[in-house]
Amino acid sequence: MTEPFDMGMVQRGARNRRTPFYEATQKYGPKGFTVYNHMYFPIRFDSFEEEFEALLNGVTLWDVAVERCLEISGPDGFRFAQLLTPRNLSKCAVGQAKYVLICDSDGGVINDPVLTRMDENTFWFALASSDALLFARGLKNAYPELEVSISEADVAPLQVQGPKSKDLMTELVGDEVAELKYYHWTHAQIAGAPVVITRTGWTSEVGFEVYLTDTSKGTEVYEAIMKAGERHGLRPTGPSDIRRIEGAIFNWGADMTYENNAFELGLERLVDLDLADEDCISIAAYRTIKDRGVARKISGVVIDGERFPELNNTKWPAYLNDHEVGMVTSAIHSPRLGQNIGYCWLPVEQSQLGQQVKVATEWGQRNASVTPMPFVDPEKRIPVS
Repeated sequence: MTEPFDMGMVQRGARNRRTPFYEATQKYGPKGFTVYNHMYFPIRFDSFEEEFEALLNGVTLWDVAVERCLEISGPDGFRFAQLLTPRNLSKCAVGQAKYVLICDSDGGVINDPVLTRMDENTFWFALASSDALLFARGLKNAYPELEVSISEADVAPLQVQGPKSKDLMTELVGDEVAELKYYHWTHAQIAGAPVVITRTGWTSEVGFEVYLTDTSKGTEVYEAIMKAGERHGLRPTGPSDIRRIEGAIFNWGADMTYENNAFELGLERLVDLDLADEDCISIAAYRTIKDRGVARKISGVVIDGERFPELNNTKWPAYLNDHEVGMVTSAIHSPRLGQNIGYCWLPVEQSQLGQQVKVATEWGQRNASVTPMPFVDPEKRIPVS
């Protein structure tokens, strides 16, 4: 029998950085970390189920400073930012944010950040775990005529998520924050430190992200939020994979990579085919993909049998008539639905609702059925509320 993997064998070193909130989080007993964008990321303080319940019914605090912000600025900042994404940035006002894809010239997804427009020519891209900063710096070499600066912004986000998040944020920074529109941002202060607050999050729940812009104040800001949150039942947690899978939120590197494109992911709404070829490096490829169609799609699946004890550790092969046809990328048990749910890449002809496949899970072979996504709140009314 294979021995459990000993995480003590994983080498640590200075190239893996600690977040500005690292020292503060240690007080609350994190039970696990991963490495994300070359930083230590606390992923759990309690069980998956307990943290899920806290998110659904209360308010939670996540250290997500690992979402490193690619900053594009300078006189040609707008033009360069538009080169990176097939979403039309002229429709994103200063003070607004958008979920976007950073795509290569073949349409492959390099990253799927939340973009915030800080001024006319300054943009922050809050990155998933891929080296999109290096991608952008490489792309700059192809456009030497553009006057643009490409860097990692010295900012550190936290997420405050859950139905009581508005009450907590109002107590921290004032009544105005409760009126902040979904996918908009504002300046504020917490514990005397400057922050940017956005109405965004990785949960499909009501929530905010707090971008600390003086990263020397990490402990003070984290503790100020925890103190204000005491009467609201605030709990430090890691990201809720249960809730993000229920809400059809993808995880770059797990659910998609540069080998996948927006149309395969069902994210064609993030592609504006009216952009000119010279405006965006991926738009010509997307016109071709649109005309040709795609051969595979990511689908929601319900997987039968006993509850999965945890998130899958590997991608699972999916079979039809004993032939491997796809793979499950993320899968977990939803206590609310009483089902094992996940995502499965399948050929288009096998991605129709009701299609049955067999999946080789870490806990034995299971039957799976293609089902609509999102699994919960299909019109996504909850996070906007």
